[in-house]
Amino acid sequence: MTSKVDEALGYEQARDELIEVVRRLEAGGTSLEESLALWERGEELAKVCRRWLEGARKRLDAALAEEEDETEGGSAGSE
Repeated sequence: MTSKVDEALGYEQARDELIEVVRRLEAGGTSLEESLALWERGEELAKVCRRWLEGARKRLDAALAEEEDETEGGSAGSE
C-alpha cells in the first residue's frame, strides 16, 4: 500500500529515489533485511512512477482525441 508521502511525490522525485535504490541494491554490501527493505521501497516507488506515467498517457490520449475531433469537425464544415 502506498503511503500519503509517496502519493505526494512527483514523478522525477520518485524516479530519482528509485534509481538510488537500484544503485544500492546492485552495489551489494547490504544485509538481507536491508536488501528486502530496499526492494520493497523500490516496488512502491515503481508504482508511483507507473501511476504518473499512466496519468500522462491518459492526458495525451485525451488531447489527441480532442485534436482529432476538432480536425474532423473542421474539415466536415468546409466541404
